[in-house]
Amino acid sequence: MENKIKVRFAPSPTGPFHIGGARSALFNWLVAKHTGGTFLVRIEDTDLARSSRESEENIKEAMKWLGLNWDEGIDVGGDNGPYRQKERLDIYKKEVQRLIDEGKAYYCYCTEEELQKEREEQLAEGKTPVYGGHCRHLTPEQVEEYKKEGRKPVVRLVVPTDKVYAFDDMVRGHVEFQSSGVGDFIIMKSDGIPVYNFAVVIDDALMGVTDVIRAEEHLSNTPRQLAIYEALGYKVPRFGHISLILGSDHKKMSKRHGATSVQAYRDMGYLPDAMVNYLALLGWAPKGEQELFTREELIKEFSMDRVSSNDAVFDIEKLNWINFQYMKKLTAPELLDFVMPFLEKAGYVTLPLSDEKRDWLEKVVWYVRDHLYFGQQVVENVKPFFEEPAPVEDAEIKAIIDAEDSHKILAAYAEALKALPEFNEDSIKKCFKAVMKETGIKGKAAFEPVRIALTGQTQGPGLYTMIELLGLEETEKRLNRF
Repeated sequence: MENKIKVRFAPSPTGPFHIGGARSALFNWLVAKHTGGTFLVRIEDTDLARSSRESEENIKEAMKWLGLNWDEGIDVGGDNGPYRQKERLDIYKKEVQRLIDEGKAYYCYCTEEELQKEREEQLAEGKTPVYGGHCRHLTPEQVEEYKKEGRKPVVRLVVPTDKVYAFDDMVRGHVEFQSSGVGDFIIMKSDGIPVYNFAVVIDDALMGVTDVIRAEEHLSNTPRQLAIYEALGYKVPRFGHISLILGSDHKKMSKRHGATSVQAYRDMGYLPDAMVNYLALLGWAPKGEQELFTREELIKEFSMDRVSSNDAVFDIEKLNWINFQYMKKLTAPELLDFVMPFLEKAGYVTLPLSDEKRDWLEKVVWYVRDHLYFGQQVVENVKPFFEEPAPVEDAEIKAIIDAEDSHKILAAYAEALKALPEFNEDSIKKCFKAVMKETGIKGKAAFEPVRIALTGQTQGPGLYTMIELLGLEETEKRLNRF
């Protein structure tokens, strides 16, 4: 049991759950599932000004929607709680005091103005700006003087000046940092709140995390964390820093590239299995050419040694293609249930539905399914079944509908449909062929006016199925409008 892998996902609840965070959570989840390890989730909420329970709930709900359930942590419990940093302050303070008692940390009374002046002088000399250690050897008298001035101290860690912090990253290989570029950094602020690097080390160590898989932006934090591990005498975990997710312009993904939160994609009608499948491919290269994976296949195939250090580009077209494949697997009842919220929001349906209305809706949604890349698109695609087409304004379409042959075919077809003994796709098709033969109007000259009269468009899915679903009364009314 000692060698059992334990990974964690530790989001800061400062906003909606970002796609990048979801990808990090997924990689950790897959590693845990693949190895039979433990997936832990805790909340890093020491940024008191920006953290909120609303954001925390958003993150948890998004993870549950994606199916990334965790084995230990927030809401689930375990032997290493509490699992919110804000509730662990006493643990951090105890460890800070231990470091001070052991001479590995010290109180620093320097003001922001003094630190800024030091930074400017170092930059002017072409040096890397690091804290010079002014407060490392203060006398009791100096400390008393600072206290009289009302200065509130921070706590800094003693960092060796001639050390190399090195580790083998699961994604990036061997990485080294010189301690001379680190300096004695702050581990606890003057208000008693630990800095991120200090809290995260203590949490990972005390919670038994063996593998830290996180975003590339945390790579620069690693030397500070290694210094803290060493000072506290904790075992150092394995690290893996996964690449950034870029937008289509190869710049860091942001709102200008479209939706960036998991909730936004959920609201647009993407399926969780499709999102998981797509996110797994952002930075991970499976063997062979396979692109569609069940969760079981992902768990079986996933490994960190096939995760690339190159930045991943978020391709909405690829996501749409994958989601389209998953939507095609839904049965007619499942597809209707999936898109029902969008139909309700558009005002097209009101629940509860009669059996007859539900049966009709299933057929309508099934009819447009080849045009649905995500659920929200159902509204535009079923619109012709709920709204008459708007007056024609497009010059080309107007020219088609105003043609003499168009009036002729519309009038003949409207009249012929009324005489049908039964109104189904087969009889509708035979009727149209008979009308074309009778009028001598064929091909586009026959089809386009009918479709324009029914939908306002010149193209779309099968015409005969649409007419059957619209019904005789509605079809006749629309044909006669022109």
